[in-house]
Amino acid sequence: MANQAPEVFATEAAEAMVEVDAGGGKHLEPEVFGLEPYQIVSVAMLLLIAVMIWKKVPGLIGGSLDARIAEIRAQLNEAKALRAEAEALRNEYAAKIANAEKDAEAMLEGARREADGILAKAEADSSAMVARRTRMAEDKIAAAEREAVEEVRARAATAASAAARKLIAQKYDAEADSKLADQVIAGI
Repeated sequence: MANQAPEVFATEAAEAMVEVDAGGGKHLEPEVFGLEPYQIVSVAMLLLIAVMIWKKVPGLIGGSLDARIAEIRAQLNEAKALRAEAEALRNEYAAKIANAEKDAEAMLEGARREADGILAKAEADSSAMVARRTRMAEDKIAAAEREAVEEVRARAATAASAAARKLIAQKYDAEADSKLADQVIAGI
C-alpha cells in the first residue's frame, strides 16, 4: 500500500499536466478544465471584477473617496478661515503696535516740550531769584554803609564835644566863665 500512494498521485498529476517541448527538454505545464495558465488568470480576474461590481465595491470606494475629499475640502476651508482670522489678528496687532509707537512718540514729544518749559521756567525763576537776592544784598550793604556813616558821625560828634569840653576846660576857667556870661547877658 505504501507503494500505491505515490503511483495514484502521479497518475492524477499526469492527467492535469500537459507535456510541452521547450527545445532542450520536455516539461509539464499545469492545465485546469483545458485552459492555459494565462487563461486561468484572465478568468480569475474577470470573476474578481464581476464580484466587485456585484457587491458594488467601486461605488463604496468612490463613496469613501468622495467622503474623504469632502473631509479634506472642509479641512482646507477651515484652514483658510483660520488663516484669514490669523491675518486679521496680525493686521490688528500691527495697527495697535503702530498706534502705540505713535502714542509713545507723541508722549515723548510732549515730555520734551514739558521738560523744555520746566527748564525755561526754572531759568527764569533762578534769574529772578538771583536778581532779588542781589537787590537784597545791595540793600543790606547800603543799610550797613548808612549805619557805619551814622556811627562814624555819632562818634565824631561825641569826640568833638569831648574835645571841645576839654579845650574849653583848659582855656576857660571860672573867671572866663563869668566874663562870658556877662557878655551874653549884656548882649540880650
